[in-house]
Order: sequence, then structure tokens, then C-alpha cells
Amino acid sequence: MNRADLINKIANDTNATKAAATQMVSSMLAGISSALKKGEGVTLSGFGTFSTYQRKARMGSNPHSGTLIKIASRRVAKFTPGLDLKKLVARQ
Repeated sequence: MNRADLINKIANDTNATKAAATQMVSSMLAGISSALKKGEGVTLSGFGTFSTYQRKARMGSNPHSGTLIKIASRRVAKFTPGLDLKKLVARQ
């Protein structure tokens, strides 16, 4: 399922227009992105938690030349599924 499929599903399930569903999806994603940018977590009960963590600096290699390069530390986004989502997926 991609963004357009999600918008169509929301529009059909809520009897909203596609324009309204597009705004809903955009607003939700902007809210999650904004919170993560501030370093805050977002928890959706039963679904999961979006958070950030600091990835440590490490050494890597250039796949073309094989030379070692230093990869700087950085903050990355992380999603941890909730218990309900884990159970739902495990039934498949």
C-alpha cells in the first residue's frame, strides 16, 4: 500500500473527499515528522511508537575502492511496532 492507496482507503472508510483525506494524511505525517525533528517520540496505542536515536560514528568501506571511510554519528528515525500490531502480523 502506498500513500495514494492509503488516501483512497481513508476517503472510502470515512465518506470524506479525496482532498480531505489527503489533508488528513499530510497533517498526520507532518505532525509525526515535526515531533521527531524536535526529538520527541510519537506513540499510537496498539500500533507502535516512532522515536529517534543517535547512531554512533563508525568505520565503513567504500564498496568501489575498498578504502576505509569514517561515517559520522547522526540521529535517525525508528519505528517500534506495538503489541497489537505484532500479534496481527504474526497471524498471517
